[in-house]
Amino acid sequence: MEILQEKVDDVSILNLSGRLDATCVSELKETVQTMIDAGRLKILIDLANVDFVDSSGLGTLVTCLRSVTKAGGVFKITSLQENPRMLFETTRLDRVFDMHDDRNAAISSF
Repeated sequence: MEILQEKVDDVSILNLSGRLDATCVSELKETVQTMIDAGRLKILIDLANVDFVDSSGLGTLVTCLRSVTKAGGVFKITSLQENPRMLFETTRLDRVFDMHDDRNAAISSF
């Protein structure tokens, strides 16, 4: 998985590509924690280029959500592809996360 960071206004965006699975979750956790430590507390995860998420990927996203929320921040997800979306819906995590179909709408919602 590749993680590219960008910033739009005061929203920090992590553009993920590839597979969000056990092989890369520690990198995502570390990236989010670094952002929290730097005071960047509006975090948007863009999953437009992620076609597979496994249980460890889901668990990591929940951990990141908790960490950001505990620090007083906001954590959102945008642009889920069909297969990952079905997993979020099956596990009912679509009700836990603030999820948006449109990236620009997600940025504006902060």
